[in-house]
Parts: sequence; structure tokens; C-alpha cells
Amino acid sequence: MKFCSIIFLLATNICIGQEWQAEIMAGIAGYNGDLTQQRISIKQMRPAFNLNIKYHSGDVLDMRVGLGYGKVVADDKNNTHADLRRRNLNFKSNILEINVIADINLFDPEVYTSYPYLFGGVGLFHFNPYTYDNDNKKTYLHPLSTEGEGLTEYPNRKKYSLMQLCLPVGAGWKWHINETWDVSYELGFRILFTDYLDDVSRPYVNLDVLATEKGSKAAELAYRGAPPFLYEGGMRGNSGINDIYFFSGIKIATNLENIRKKH
Repeated sequence: MKFCSIIFLLATNICIGQEWQAEIMAGIAGYNGDLTQQRISIKQMRPAFNLNIKYHSGDVLDMRVGLGYGKVVADDKNNTHADLRRRNLNFKSNILEINVIADINLFDPEVYTSYPYLFGGVGLFHFNPYTYDNDNKKTYLHPLSTEGEGLTEYPNRKKYSLMQLCLPVGAGWKWHINETWDVSYELGFRILFTDYLDDVSRPYVNLDVLATEKGSKAAELAYRGAPPFLYEGGMRGNSGINDIYFFSGIKIATNLENIRKKH
């Protein structure tokens, strides 16, 4: 029994030293949806950070569990199309994501010190879109049902959840610096199952109904174009295409054995 215990401890130390890594990524977050015309807009990028615990197999497949944070924003004033600028909508949202991701190394890590990889996985993320009203007061949009979500007058418009499933997919390039450090560049898009990351998806609703049910603030933020309101039933967003967001940045990884030795 003592012999088995010693072997188990030795095996654990070897495993930690050779196969488990801590990764941190600093970079940017971006969004594409009803308030953007371009897939990637530099004006609407904001900081993002990720922290991962990774099982580095030394073979084709690596696995990681991660926690990511980023901020996404968009504003119609940055669009070039006249109709979008007249719509005059905008939003911001912090995103907190947890995920499990598999990295597929395209070259053998035991042979090459620099190589590309693809990745895919599953995650959960929390968001909460907000804007600033006409008095420049920060206002969260979800409770206002700006498109009639959850109202009896619009039974086909269900209230959306602020916790959603996502599918992270992307690619990167890794450089193996030495036995202690790896550096990577990564770009990862999140496939979403909601079109309400920006609180915009469907046609305009009746503003009088919205004001009665949710208050004048809801009507104010549902239609922010120039008066008078002429667009009931007109397209506020495009429900045929879901929103997406992405994280991109530089990752630095180190073996957990190095952290353990320092403590």
C-alpha cells in the first residue's frame, strides 16, 4: 500500500509538471449583429480577458476549461447606411463566459515548436444590454421589453434569458518558447442561439401599448429616431440572423508545476 501511494504521488507530480498549464489571454472583444454592418468593426472593439486551465497532451488534442470576460458595444451612429443612422439605437453589455474547449493541433507538438491549431467547444455566457437614455442615465433594456417580449399583446415574443448557450469556434497559432512558457495568438467567434445580445431583433411594436405596459421609458428607448413615430410594424432588427461576439488576443501559458514550485 505504501509503495502504491508513493507511485501515485510521483505520477501526479509528473502529470502536473508535463501536462497541465495555466493560460491567460489579454485582447479585444467584438460583436456583430443588428447594429453593425461589418463583420468586424474596429470602432466597436473593447478589452477582453480569458483565464484557462489546460490539459496539454503533447499530441493532436488538448483540452481546456476557461473563464472569459469582455465588453461588447455598438451604435448606429457608426453605420454608413442612412436608414440605420436614423434608427439611432445603441447598446453596451458586459459578457462573462465559462467554457470547455478542445484544441486540435494541426502539426505534431513533439516535432514543431510553432504550429497552427483549430478549436471548438461549448460554453455559457451572461449578458445584460444597457444604454443611456435621453437624460444620459444608464438604463438596462431587458426589463423594458422594448420589442414587446413577454407582453400579452405579443404572445409570439417570449422574454429572452440573460444566460445563454454559446459554441466557441476559432483558430490560433502557438509558439513553444521553452519548457516553461508557450505564447499563442487566438481568434474565436461565439455561435449564439439568441438574437437579443443587443436587445434588437424584431419589428417595432405599438409605442402606446408599450408605454402602458412598461412605462414611458420603454417607449422612449424602443424608438429613438426623429419624431413622429411612423414605423409601427416596420423592421427594427433582423430576426433571421442571430448575433455573435468574439474574443481575440495574445495568450501566455505556463506549466502548473512552475506555479506550485514558487509556492
